[in-house]
Amino acid sequence: MILDPRTLGRECLARAFATRRVRMEVAAFASMQEWKSVKDLHSPLGAILFNLSGRSFADPEVVSEITQLVSDFHPVPVVVLADEGDVTEIFTALECGVRGYIPATVGIDACIEAINLAIAGGVFVPASSLFALRQALDPSFREAKPISSVFTPREAAVVEALRRGKANKIIAYELDMCESTVKVHIRHIMKKMKATNRTEVAYKINSLFNSEEAAS
Repeated sequence: MILDPRTLGRECLARAFATRRVRMEVAAFASMQEWKSVKDLHSPLGAILFNLSGRSFADPEVVSEITQLVSDFHPVPVVVLADEGDVTEIFTALECGVRGYIPATVGIDACIEAINLAIAGGVFVPASSLFALRQALDPSFREAKPISSVFTPREAAVVEALRRGKANKIIAYELDMCESTVKVHIRHIMKKMKATNRTEVAYKINSLFNSEEAAS
């Protein structure tokens, strides 16, 4: 079952799954309430794919909703589809009981395999996030310069938003700038941090903040 409040999003996902001829029926709904209103509920659920649709686990409502979903449908695995592959988001999702965290950067085939892994009893997380965690634990990152000496004021504002796992469009809205400008700032930040993606940026930045707090 695909849960996505956006009509286009869930219909595209359902049709993409159908073209891959997955070994199960795929049903898409805007919400659990819509699913429960369907009379024919005889087919057992194999898995639930929950699209965050731009939301974040930094939102307590998302945490509550996912936790409740996992509890209500246990042992049916719940897999989350998110815009970003932020490690802090992944950890929170796993704490809520999800059996997979799929960033939107993966293809449909990888998405299907992640769901199959969850059905088989495994847990899927993107490899890039594990790499970022390893990089973050490298002691050399703790010797980085203070935040104020590394970034411009605008970059520092973007950095703080990245730490909180916010999507580019949210950052653009809150900082009153174009989304394309946000992307430019992120590229500059990644270059300064010698990071290959925003997940690495978030962990390296957290390491810098923790070092400054410890020093103070």
